[in-house]
Formats: sequence, structure tokens, C-alpha cells
Amino acid sequence: CAQADVPVVLVGDIDRGGVIAQLVGIKTVIDPDDAAMIQGFVINKFRGDPTLFDDGYRLIEERTAWRGFGVLPWFVRAGELPAEDALGLGEARKPGQCKIAFLALSRIANFDDLDPLKLEPGVDLVMVRPGEAIPGDAKLVILPGSKSTRGDLAFLRAQGWDIDLLAHHRRGGHVLGLCGGYQMLGHSVADPDGIEGPAGETRGLGLLDVATTMTEQKTLTRSCAVHAATSQPISAYEIHIGRTDGPDRARPFASLDGTAEGAVSADGRVHGSYLHGLFASDEFRKAFLAQLDIPAADQTYGARVESALDALAGHIETHLDVEGLLALAR
Repeated sequence: CAQADVPVVLVGDIDRGGVIAQLVGIKTVIDPDDAAMIQGFVINKFRGDPTLFDDGYRLIEERTAWRGFGVLPWFVRAGELPAEDALGLGEARKPGQCKIAFLALSRIANFDDLDPLKLEPGVDLVMVRPGEAIPGDAKLVILPGSKSTRGDLAFLRAQGWDIDLLAHHRRGGHVLGLCGGYQMLGHSVADPDGIEGPAGETRGLGLLDVATTMTEQKTLTRSCAVHAATSQPISAYEIHIGRTDGPDRARPFASLDGTAEGAVSADGRVHGSYLHGLFASDEFRKAFLAQLDIPAADQTYGARVESALDALAGHIETHLDVEGLLALAR
């Protein structure tokens, strides 16, 4: 921030506890050049009457000499917004609804692919954390994207999730792999040039009859596709390295500009695709869930997010010194 000459406002999460010690402590130990860039602080996620924190707020101002820009109460609609990190996806459980599980890979990427599923009333989206077993009653298990496919394949096996996935599939469960997760579902992931790490080849899960070879060329594009099984449009994007091919590509997940995209197993229960953001397409999401006998709400995901953002903007304007914050910009 000092190099960019950008003023800084620290945001303290009071819901985690110890916010006074955090902010005062930062002032005590931070490098002087960095401290000079800090112009103030905000207290976030306060539950209850904000005036109850008046004494603590004044204490922070006195000990740091930083300006306070307000106390932001807990925003109840925060769960409707795209997750800031993967941990936010597992917060709101809905017991009794149809369970969809996803694996919290150590190098998980593009976790916001799952945000629209989180907002479906009929879906209980379960994050399977390290050391936990994949729920035996899940209808669908999702392998999300990864920043290192071979690394996360090793991580997945270390958790015993490979055994759980095979058992899930034998019970008649469905599996969806997205991008890196798609690559993991094949027979192998080869990286002869060491693009993601040490050169070599890693055995895949073998749930799709395909294999992947990492390549230096990176695909980065917005995509308009059509889901092969339901003929519903998908507005998505691709960001990946690697080329995947094999017999199951003859049963594509989608059609992309007339070209087959992804793969589906012979039994129709294992799906792989390089498409990110696909569940934000409302008609596709409803049709895909219907294939799993999961009822979907008649809602527009994009409009719901925009509504939540508008509500958040109003919430911030009500409780924070927005004019003071804007005056800092330069």
C-alpha cells in the first residue's frame, strides 16, 4: 500500500472476538511506513445494539490515534452474496433437505461455482472438511476446481475420500467434477513438463474414461454452452490448463459452439466439465437438479444477488461514515 500510495482502513471482525486487541495490537507492531498509510478503522459484524460498544470504540481511537468510521451491525442477508472464501459455503445448513456434498480441497479454486446451490431452499449444501467422511446420504458429490490437480488428488486420497467416492457411486450416487475436479475423475493426470509442480503422472479416480495431460497453453474465455442432457443454456467461463480426452468424451456434458465439452460416464451418473459459474444459469440449474429429483425454487440468482448488494449498500450508508471514507480516496 505504501508503494501504491493507497490509504488503508482496517476492518475488525468483532464476531470473532478480541477486536480491541487486534486493532490496538496492529498499531503497536506494524512497520512505521505501513502504519502511516492507515487512516482509520471499521468494526464489522456487531450483533445487538451498537451503542454497547461505545466505550471499546473510543478506547481503540485513543490507543491508535486512528479515526473510527463506524460500527457495522450484522448483515442478515450476507449469506445470499457470493462467498468470499470456501468456508462461507458451509455455514448455512438445511437439515431435512436433499444433500449435496462438496470436497474442501486444500487448493480449492472457483468455489463461488457453488453459491447458487447454497441459495436453493431444497438443497442442503454440505462442505466435507479434511478428516471428515463424505455423507452416505448425499445425492450428489461435487469435486470443485483446484489450483493444483495432482496435489489435490494426493490430498483427496490422504483423507480417504477416494474410497468414499467409489462407495457413493456404487450406491447409485451422482458425481460432478468441475475443471480440476473433472481432471481428477479420469484415469490419470500427466504433467510431463512440470507445469503445476514436479513433472510426473498421477493416477486418477477412474470414474470417467478419460485422461488429462497438462499443457502450457491456458484457456481463459467466457462461454455460452448448451447442456447436453437437458438442452438448457449455460452462461459460464473457462480458466484452466490441460487437455482431457478419452471414450467418455463421446458423451459430452455440454455443447460449446457446436463442439463437445466435458464428459459423462456410461451409466450417466458421473459428469465432468471445464465450465465455471454454470449454476448461475437459472434454467440449467433447475433442470440439472430435477435430474436428481431435487426441487428447485423459481428464482433468478443474479437478481437475488443484486437485491442483496443493494440492501448491503443501504446498510453501510446507514451505519458507517461513507462520506468520510470516500474523502480518503485519492
